[in-house]
Amino acid sequence: MIWQGRLDGEELLYHRLFQRVKEEHNYDNISTGDFALHGFAVDEGVRRNKGRQGAKDAPDVIRKNMSNFPVILPDFSMLDFGNVTCEDGNLENTQNNLAKNVSKVLLKGGKSLVLGGGHEVTYAHYLGVKTAFPEQKIGIINIDAHFDNRQPEKGVGPSSGTGFWQIAQEGPIHSLHIGIQRNSNTLKLFDTAHQYGMKYILADELFFENLSSIYQRIDELLNSVDYAYLTICMDVFNASVAPGVSAAAYNGIFADTAFMHFYRHILKNKKLVALDVAEVNPSFDIQDRTARLAACLVNEWLMM
Repeated sequence: MIWQGRLDGEELLYHRLFQRVKEEHNYDNISTGDFALHGFAVDEGVRRNKGRQGAKDAPDVIRKNMSNFPVILPDFSMLDFGNVTCEDGNLENTQNNLAKNVSKVLLKGGKSLVLGGGHEVTYAHYLGVKTAFPEQKIGIINIDAHFDNRQPEKGVGPSSGTGFWQIAQEGPIHSLHIGIQRNSNTLKLFDTAHQYGMKYILADELFFENLSSIYQRIDELLNSVDYAYLTICMDVFNASVAPGVSAAAYNGIFADTAFMHFYRHILKNKKLVALDVAEVNPSFDIQDRTARLAACLVNEWLMM
């Protein structure tokens, strides 16, 4: 029993998230506007990328930290379709499995929510959106310290660091990367971003006085696409608030007032149909700080 929490009463005014989540297996039961949740209990891509393994254990920990949030929308509904796993090391097959499930959600009019897992979830989640809307322009906002646009190593294959390179091979990519760290990306990765037209906002640019510029750049992307997908790699945050990640950042950003302003601005956009959080690693977390932060970020969308 993962979905459990404080029971104050059965009336709607008392409801917490665990009281409104339904475990589901049939995608035909999705109604328009429902949130449909999948766990991506996978870190094969992190292993291939030589990161700290353990992110595969995160989905259930994040669920636990989501359970007690109060429900503030009377018509809120979320269906939990369980976890996608990768027991045989076949990451590519696992990514395709998640993509198929995500496309089913979106074609039924649901909103796709995925709890990672490693950031190899990006390619899988995007593929699901693109499968559902093959003729539409998909915009991606990546809140991350890294571009994740590295070309796969020969003999290794795709990893948690190759998602945006993979996406770019399938046609024009429409992406905005927010929180990029200069000391976390080689010149080659910056060059690749420029080559494929990947827009970015450096971590150093994320401060309150710069919000108008940040809003403008977000809106430029969202106004140019038909649907939007938001992915959040938890290693974008400072290690003091997010110690439990695959690649901790001492100089990462904080979920402060400026961040929450532009983050909520993204969430309010009606084109947003998919969101995931990635790289929470319970093995290195302290008092569930990282999992709790991830849960809070997800909950912002659920209650928007």
